[in-house]
Amino acid sequence: MGNLVLLDAPSNLGLRPPAEGVVPGCYKAPGALRDHGLLTRLGAADGGVVTPPRYLPDWSPDGRVRNAAGIAAYTAALAGRVAKIRADGGFPVVLGGDCSIALAAMLTLRREGRFGIVYFDGHDDFRHPGNSDFVANVGGEALAVVTGRGAPELTDVDGLSPYVRDEDVLVLGVRAEESAEAREAGLRVVTSQELMASGTEEALAAAREIFAPLDGFWIHIDIDTLDPEFVSAVDSPDPGGLSPDRLVELLRGLLAIPGAAGLELTIFDPDLDPDGTQAALVTDCLVRALEGLR
Repeated sequence: MGNLVLLDAPSNLGLRPPAEGVVPGCYKAPGALRDHGLLTRLGAADGGVVTPPRYLPDWSPDGRVRNAAGIAAYTAALAGRVAKIRADGGFPVVLGGDCSIALAAMLTLRREGRFGIVYFDGHDDFRHPGNSDFVANVGGEALAVVTGRGAPELTDVDGLSPYVRDEDVLVLGVRAEESAEAREAGLRVVTSQELMASGTEEALAAAREIFAPLDGFWIHIDIDTLDPEFVSAVDSPDPGGLSPDRLVELLRGLLAIPGAAGLELTIFDPDLDPDGTQAALVTDCLVRALEGLR
């Protein structure tokens, strides 16, 4: 595992507009977390920013995925930057943005070999043409896309679909009522309710089992995996989530497993956190989780 490199990926291309004439505010998250001293507190190198294309809000059920062309272009650009960090011996810490940035990480790693993913999310992000009448927003479909389900221009760059195999996925922190689709497809799932009731050992044992034969694994953190009692500044806050302490405990355990290739944080929306207290908490979570890697 190399030195930490903080990289901003402020894309909101994978989300629907929160209201008419309003763009999703998660693109501000990297700046909000840096305002709380994240770069210095991590002792990380500054990897800069990969600027996304323009957000286009228009979409209709008979159309394609919202911002599909922009997401495809952004995936290519962000994948190139993540690959460079890794080639230089760094450990990427990517600040999103919405969950569509997971495509870039998994495309990068698919080009290197066979990698898994730990997918922290309050929702399973597994909507795809096989189980839905239409798909619209990659932010809510990212796990389906990286496992090869969805628009070919997003799922099959360079003929590499799927970027991660179903059996190489571990979904953590999803609410029990959101986990059915992923479970039915054979993905390993440990819900937020299970994690809060029984602790981390089952999840970490599953991670060791899944990732041991692979070249490594990526960690995706949609911060709505936390209970809205702690962080409500997300587009879809749902009760029954993780506590910050449990999330940090899980992240520390995962980072101690050989093969961790990098991590990303998504969905935090500073527009919904006007006094910055939630940004401070999220920053603290990242610092506590990563402090052993500095």
